[in-house]
Amino acid sequence: MMSPNKITKMEIFRVPPRWLFVRVETQLGIVGWGEGTLEGHTEAIEGAYKDLAERFVGWDAEQIQDIWQHAYRSRFYRGGPVLMSALSGLDIALWDIKGKRYGVPIWQLLGGKVRDKVKVYVWVGGDKPSDVLDGAAVRRAQGFTAVKMNATDAVGWIDSPSLLQDTITRVREVKSLGLDVGIDFHGRLHKGMAKQLAKALESLTPLFIEEPLLPTQPEEIADLTKMVSTPIALGERLYSRHDFRPYLERRAIDIAQPDVSHCGGISELHRLASYTETYDVALAPHCPLGPIALAACMQVDVCVPNFFIQEMSLQMHYNEGGDLLTYLSDPTVFAVKNGYVEALRGPGLGIEVDESLVREAAAKHTNEKAWRNAVWKGEDGGLREW
Repeated sequence: MMSPNKITKMEIFRVPPRWLFVRVETQLGIVGWGEGTLEGHTEAIEGAYKDLAERFVGWDAEQIQDIWQHAYRSRFYRGGPVLMSALSGLDIALWDIKGKRYGVPIWQLLGGKVRDKVKVYVWVGGDKPSDVLDGAAVRRAQGFTAVKMNATDAVGWIDSPSLLQDTITRVREVKSLGLDVGIDFHGRLHKGMAKQLAKALESLTPLFIEEPLLPTQPEEIADLTKMVSTPIALGERLYSRHDFRPYLERRAIDIAQPDVSHCGGISELHRLASYTETYDVALAPHCPLGPIALAACMQVDVCVPNFFIQEMSLQMHYNEGGDLLTYLSDPTVFAVKNGYVEALRGPGLGIEVDESLVREAAAKHTNEKAWRNAVWKGEDGGLREW
């Protein structure tokens, strides 16, 4: 039986563009890295990590599930984006430590891989999409076969149908290059507009429609799913199996998109893969985040049968001041070839974080204002969904 390996230190690093890394060290000198980024709520996560450090420094890092259960269940209030994102980063780091201690990738600890490489997609355009054709051509040259773009700019609760025509044009342009394209509605459209756009896009066969409505609307999303043949995806704003339950029971989605940095880490992502498989739902983890989150996703992607495709943030529009490969000692681990990235082979997460660069970036960035999403208003001054 392995001797205990107690947690001795937990540190957090706020680094550009908008990420929060967690470093966990043990008495055996093993360091694990996690990512608990919650875009736009960095300070709340930093506070949650202070609490987690007070609670779990001194615990055996081998006992990942015991720590997960105590972090989730031992306090009266539980769940939600802040607490689950903080738990996610800690959980990822603990899996990294365990893999490094045993000298194997995390996917070996999860039962072994069922595929050798991971299909990936990347973004084109920005928050206010316009000309995406040139960006899509660049992505194709980089080795991608699938991309995702935002469907619309800000749209009123009910608005002119003419606002949707540009989306249709852009989808046609991108598909003309031979690329598959996912369309992210981003919860920006309300029911009356979303069903119009979903029907208009159906004949163009998008790869999927993401967050057609806000995640507060499982019944309405289930209705929309019945209206179109296009696969419906969502999950980035769901934080556990319990949050996914109404969507699965209502047959509302075809693709689950939990975010490993929000849903409870590798432990809960792996459980969600099995849970969604039961409903014949594919898994496509959400990950517009950093390299630690991507590596964590890929550890699960290679060992679950219902995996479909993996998001990655390479040169994404949010990545100002740092990019997906910035904090890696060996960026070639995420090399894209014919739309795929090879399974990570190194121990733990399978990546080597450039700790000195992380510390340097954090020292410069900590006192700067944390990233915030835009706040959009209509012509009448009323708030609109971002």
